[in-house]
Amino acid sequence: MEKKDAINLNPLILAFVGDSTFENFVRERIIRRGTASLPHKLHIEAIRYVKAANQSYIMEVIESLLSEEEAYIYKRGRNMKSMTVPKNAKVIDYRRATGFEALIGYLFLTGEEKRLNEIMELSAKAIEERKDEAHRDMKGVNDNGQERRT
Repeated sequence: MEKKDAINLNPLILAFVGDSTFENFVRERIIRRGTASLPHKLHIEAIRYVKAANQSYIMEVIESLLSEEEAYIYKRGRNMKSMTVPKNAKVIDYRRATGFEALIGYLFLTGEEKRLNEIMELSAKAIEERKDEAHRDMKGVNDNGQERRT
């Protein structure tokens, strides 16, 4: 699709495409890593990447890396009024996640595979690092891998 056509699409349509694109990327990544073998465990692992709070966090990490055009697409998606109310997410996280998905959808539809893969890789790594940090915190281990003193 030409950029001029994609940029004129409703941002929620871009987000619709981006949602499935990122979901497929995540599912393939999880399967390739071989960390889970049962469908239920695969689903739980995938949710860690695609839930609104984590997609909002992704935008905190990558927003400064976006081009002017990408930032414009993200902001259009983020600022779009949705007809649904998030059940398990803060409104701000839901809106930022919609912006993220709109960006992914835009890159997919315009055939910008290299940039799409770059952003999805950065996104997955951000979530994986966040998960590792949370795991260290739960175990009482500092950033150097040493046990915390209480």
